Amino acid sequence: MENKWYGEQYKLGVLGGGQLGRMLIQSAISYDVFIHCMDKSKEAPCGLLANEFVEGDITNYQDVLEFGADKDVLTVEIENVNIEALEVLEDRGVHVFPQPRVLKIIKDKGLQKQFYVDHDIPTADFVLLEGRADLKAHHSRFPAIQKMRTGGYDGKGVTRIKDDTDVENGFDAPSLLETTIDFEKELSVIVARNREGEVATFPLVECEFNPDLNLVEFLFAPANVEVSIEQRAEALGKKVIESLDMVGLLAVELFLTKEGELLVNEVAPRPHNSGHHTIECNLTSQFEQHLRSIIGLPLGDTSLVRPGVMVNLLGHPHYRGKAMYEGIEEAMGMHGVYIHNYGKSETKPHRKMGHATITSDRLNEAKKRARQVQEIIQVVARGK
Repeated sequence: MENKWYGEQYKLGVLGGGQLGRMLIQSAISYDVFIHCMDKSKEAPCGLLANEFVEGDITNYQDVLEFGADKDVLTVEIENVNIEALEVLEDRGVHVFPQPRVLKIIKDKGLQKQFYVDHDIPTADFVLLEGRADLKAHHSRFPAIQKMRTGGYDGKGVTRIKDDTDVENGFDAPSLLETTIDFEKELSVIVARNREGEVATFPLVECEFNPDLNLVEFLFAPANVEVSIEQRAEALGKKVIESLDMVGLLAVELFLTKEGELLVNEVAPRPHNSGHHTIECNLTSQFEQHLRSIIGLPLGDTSLVRPGVMVNLLGHPHYRGKAMYEGIEEAMGMHGVYIHNYGKSETKPHRKMGHATITSDRLNEAKKRARQVQEIIQVVARGK
């Protein structure tokens, strides 16, 4: 490649065509990096923006093998991809970042949790289950959280088992049962590592989840914690990515316990919902940083330039159909409000349709405006 990482002769392939790929393309345009995407339908958010869009199944061995055959670098915007095909491509000389062996660990929450144990990375106590019947054998652990080992995302594949009466509602699939943590805050640190081993972290952020949907509802940057906690969180993020020997971007979700302990909850080996604010709030966005890390460039300055709040724009719970956004103009008339529409033509209840970032010199003011934006913008269906 001779460090030729731009222009149409250099092919960067992305498996997945969702909003994360869309925002990656927006960063790549500034560097004349040509991005080729594959997803099931050209209706996906990347469909009209990618330099080349291939309709295919990212979980299908042959589709992934054919798509990746002529690429200089392959990356993912979702973990649910065909690992076996990526391993073959890597053996053939295609650079795959994050590496297939890393994706194999992270894709399976059971392997992921065991990795933490094996590398002395603090995490909640857990036990592996084969199916629903195993839940009954571990009733002494209730209340607890059951997570499917594979296939869960955006709040799916996670359920709370409060007592014996919840067993029948548990997952009858390979899963893990995790001790419920009485946490003070949920935090996230995003860390990047490039092909030269250079590591950089973004400032720690605080997440507020919707308890019913198990989705991030608000994200606050910077996190309201002591400097010592932020330093420990950044060190923990670096330990995870270096233990994985991973190239790319890693979002490390953390619990801060009431005793001040930090525990790794889960990780995502790609740009993440908890880093969307970096587009407006940091010198380098998480998308540009991911791009830099995988194509062999120095990592960017991650400094926070202004406080901000990110709010997810979800499909209205009572609407399904062709998407229509109400209140966009009113919200954009507010100071420091930036709207990101993901270009999804169809809305359905609680689907991620976009996000808004609200910036201010004072974080409390940004939080106040963010709650107003959440009320103003409604994603409904046309003709309903």
